[in-house]
Amino acid sequence: MNKEPITAVPTNIITGFLGVGKTTLIQKLLADKPKDERWAILVNEFGEVGIDGALLSGDNADEVYIKEVPGGCMCCTSGLPMQIALNMLLARARPHRLLIEPTGLGHPTEVLATLSAEHYKSVLDLRATITLVDARKVSDKRYSEHATFREQLKIADVIYASKADLYSSDDLGNLKSYMNELGVSDTELQQSGEKSFDLSLLSTASGFGLPESEHHHHHALDEGTADIDELVQTQGWARVCNEGEGFVSYGWVFSSTRTFEYQKIINTLSYLEVERLKAVIITDKGVFAFNFADDILSHQEVDEAHDSRLEFIAADVDLAKELASQLEAVLLGND
Repeated sequence: MNKEPITAVPTNIITGFLGVGKTTLIQKLLADKPKDERWAILVNEFGEVGIDGALLSGDNADEVYIKEVPGGCMCCTSGLPMQIALNMLLARARPHRLLIEPTGLGHPTEVLATLSAEHYKSVLDLRATITLVDARKVSDKRYSEHATFREQLKIADVIYASKADLYSSDDLGNLKSYMNELGVSDTELQQSGEKSFDLSLLSTASGFGLPESEHHHHHALDEGTADIDELVQTQGWARVCNEGEGFVSYGWVFSSTRTFEYQKIINTLSYLEVERLKAVIITDKGVFAFNFADDILSHQEVDEAHDSRLEFIAADVDLAKELASQLEAVLLGND
């Protein structure tokens, strides 16, 4: 076992609001990373069941180490969940680069504050915070006036306009005007396209400075405190819920012994009215990853899964509860 101290690991935050494409970008970065480097990824999800880890696992398993912090913003509880997960990940991976993906409803300022603490100063070398933004959203007040959406852009060292192939002629201009309104018009702006993300942007210096006063926020948890693995072992499935930042999530984990009907899953997920949905599901036609964003459901076959997992996020608490009951009836075969 290597007992040499871990020092100056280049570290990047990859942030952005719900459904903006953070996991997709990280997948592309992993595909382009130097073959002789080990990378570590710390993933935080708003929901409780954790799905991104399964989506990010793939052919580079020997060079990529992944650790998840499910259940709201990882900086809560004085950053303790994040610190525990991060310390475990660094010790296991001893990486050449660390990528951290906070939840789309998380607070990157507090994550950066935790990473800037005295005990990490020699361990981590903070580099650019990359904020992804869908320029189409800045014209929607649900996003442009949301405190977390604004914070994510204000903290960025590089702003990456994702899904640019879907923009109208006005969208990029609207984004630049919004950046000017937030006082970040000088922040480097890149946009997605045919070219791969420029890996050299990861080496951009971090401009983060510790805030003068500490900000606290809280998430209300419901049903998510139970031991998910224990429930899956005893009853074959588990449901968990999380609420905060004006959104609510419902998630399910099912034992690998349960196989779902592929067409029924497609039909059911296609008609859900939610903000965001991710799933990895074992079906009678193989294992598939599902992704719902911008009112479009996409799916692709993946190699394997240890279990089936599904989670959605919605803004309407009452509607979310009703949808959860309906979806659960289908998943359990009681529809």
